[in-house]
Amino acid sequence: MQTATQLQQLLARIDGRSYPAYKDTRGAYQFPQYVLAIDHVQGDPFAAPSKLSIRVPGKKAGFPPQLYAQPCQRIALQDMLTRLFARKASQASGVARGSGHSGLISISRCGQEVLERTACVIHPATGDVVLRLEVGFPARGRTIDARELSKILFDLLPQCVEQSLLYRNLDGKRLQEVVYLAEDQQYIRDQLLRLGLCAFVANGSVLPRASGISQLPMKGSVPFQSPPEWEVTMKLPHRGTITGMGIPQGITLIVGGGYHGKSTLLRALELGVYNHIAGDGREYVITDHTAVKIRAEDGRSITQTDISMFIHDLPNGKDTRCFSTEDASGSTSQAASVVEAMEAGAGVLLMDEDTSATNFMVRDELMQRVIHRTMEPITPFLERVEELYHQHGVSTILVAGSSGSYFHAAQHIIQMDRYVPRDITELAKREAEAFPVAREKLEIAPTPNFHRCPKQGSEFRRGERIKLKPMGRDGVSINRETIDLRHVEQLVDSEQLTALGYCVVYAQQHLLDGKHTLQQVVEELDRLMEKNGLGALNETAFLARPRTQELFACFNRYRALQMG
Repeated sequence: MQTATQLQQLLARIDGRSYPAYKDTRGAYQFPQYVLAIDHVQGDPFAAPSKLSIRVPGKKAGFPPQLYAQPCQRIALQDMLTRLFARKASQASGVARGSGHSGLISISRCGQEVLERTACVIHPATGDVVLRLEVGFPARGRTIDARELSKILFDLLPQCVEQSLLYRNLDGKRLQEVVYLAEDQQYIRDQLLRLGLCAFVANGSVLPRASGISQLPMKGSVPFQSPPEWEVTMKLPHRGTITGMGIPQGITLIVGGGYHGKSTLLRALELGVYNHIAGDGREYVITDHTAVKIRAEDGRSITQTDISMFIHDLPNGKDTRCFSTEDASGSTSQAASVVEAMEAGAGVLLMDEDTSATNFMVRDELMQRVIHRTMEPITPFLERVEELYHQHGVSTILVAGSSGSYFHAAQHIIQMDRYVPRDITELAKREAEAFPVAREKLEIAPTPNFHRCPKQGSEFRRGERIKLKPMGRDGVSINRETIDLRHVEQLVDSEQLTALGYCVVYAQQHLLDGKHTLQQVVEELDRLMEKNGLGALNETAFLARPRTQELFACFNRYRALQMG
């Protein structure tokens, strides 16, 4: 390891030389409070910025162990430090000027959700804080401007570190509140199963967002208030007593007129699988962490998936116990997504009538009379929803605005009335008696076959360079194949998609041997990230951890995946 003084001397030597001479700066340098590592140097001023990391030893960082002893505490504290550093870095970014990305200082941009990221990592055993960032090395044209880089490395970055990564300079009470909130959120999540709940929505929560392109809470919106019949009270470790709506396990229907808040409630439940920051309005909207949003996805690929629970006896004789297609219809894609969610261990399915395939969800009595069951290969979800719960333990929360058929199957029914939920279970059941649904008693479907063993693709030869390109929140491109993840709606950050791409690459290189099932492959990836952190996938990239359920979703939408 070299000293900061040696780095200053090196910069003085290369000042004014051609830009590639910046490569000589790669390495680690000891600064008074931390070690600065220059991990990757950009090829020219217009290329992606250089990648740096800062390691602050635990004794100098000084964070009390009780702030990061448990995983939920550590992730919350890491998230807070990332936000603090990002705020300081944004003030310093651009102070140094030049061509291309000169002077840029950037780090992960955190949203409303609290995610585990590579941007900031606290090592539980030592208390060391490691922060990753990007810096645009300054240039005049394509000539090194070492004076401007010195300003960044020796003036601006030390200030950012002092003001965001050293406990003595931070508001300890505020950090404690962040950790307390995470502990309270984890407590509610742990209580859901014990109380027989799918989700909990605290009274006073603010569910509507400011706009379709903003996840900030809407000002002046109606605070959430649980129906009295659904109220659940808990005593949290730090906040104390909290009351809100507990959605029971089973089959829950959310109904109401247009623009009354049905989809808003469902969206909050979808994202309740993550913790949210203070002030978001959804801090205490907590959903079963395995919950999966299901929707129709016309055109998606399906690979050797057993969809016979819902689709069978196809006119072309194709085997639906091991079904593959490059261009699925809405109903077929939704059937596959339900089965894939079961394979991924989902305990709750979340659906919205607006984004579902009508013929997958229900067939009315007139249609059944005209087109006899023997002529229809699709068994509607309505006819399997009770079976999913009673035989497989999978609950369903469904938003419906036009079809009343699910009144018969639902065990719990909420009406959203001007964003206020009301329990109308008894009323709906009484009215449904006047509209009987013709439903033949079906035999219980066999448990789907999940024995799918992925194999390494031909393009992943050992030692060959792999090109991975994130595409925002739309998907990720690996070599020449794009994995379309636009409709995996519980992915909230582009860094999660980047992590999914590296998971696929890691699996292709180390795990896909045609002998292990997809479930075993995903379990191994989860173990890897849990034991060694996200950095085990890539040491320099900005990554955010995806859930197990999104790992399955990614593999299931990877068209180049081969199954044994």
